[in-house]
Amino acid sequence: MNKIETIFERDSNFKVTPQVRKGTEWVFGGEGIATEKLDGTNVRLTVKSGKVIRVEKRRNPSRAEKAQGEEPGYIDASAEDPQDKHIFRAVAGTDVAGWDDGAWSCEAVGPKIQGNPLGLEVPTCYPFISKPTIIPDVVRSYEGLKQLFFDFHSRYSPGHKGEGIVFHHPDGRMAKIKVRDF
Repeated sequence: MNKIETIFERDSNFKVTPQVRKGTEWVFGGEGIATEKLDGTNVRLTVKSGKVIRVEKRRNPSRAEKAQGEEPGYIDASAEDPQDKHIFRAVAGTDVAGWDDGAWSCEAVGPKIQGNPLGLEVPTCYPFISKPTIIPDVVRSYEGLKQLFFDFHSRYSPGHKGEGIVFHHPDGRMAKIKVRDF
């Protein structure tokens, strides 16, 4: 999965500015749908005949890779690696029986994952594309999003703070904005 671009340029403090980032103009033209961005661990599940046959996790870029704008991609997760045990609990808590065969980018969420900001009781994997939590009628402007994020709550897990929004274009492009970006 390629890095999802933030819709605004950043200042020297890494906060967003009102300047629209090149390549994300379609968001402000009203194209695509707005979905909730969940705070978890990025994984990719390969599904075949309703079963998970491979689990990968996104490798975080080194400082040098970040400085170059590189995205290192996914590496295999291991059921024997203690660092990956919560990913595998999320996979076990995910019903993939109805998923098409293929590789699915997901967010592993729930207890013991990124502090569980959504307060979930059961770990699971949330596929980015197949059944996203849509946020209707999002104002697509710097000030409108800043105001929305002032008190932004999750639609996926009501009663908890939301992380942000991912915009999905019909042609597959995506762009994002997070509460902490402001």
